[in-house]
Amino acid sequence: MATDDTTLKKHSIVIAGHQTSVTLENIFWNQLKDIAAAQNISLSKLVAGIDTTREGNLSSAIRVFVLKNSLTA
Repeated sequence: MATDDTTLKKHSIVIAGHQTSVTLENIFWNQLKDIAAAQNISLSKLVAGIDTTREGNLSSAIRVFVLKNSLTA
């Protein structure tokens, strides 16, 4: 049975004026929101930055970003 942290959920977000959705585990989504707050930027702006540098799909790029950010914290 999945815990709340590992539950996958689809999240809608606007990137550069276009609505899109990403499917992420709650733990990654919550960490992403914390990173945006710590950087004092909107979640949309943070995800837009990730989107411009990604090579794979957006959900994977967000997971990698969060993981790298947690390793440097």
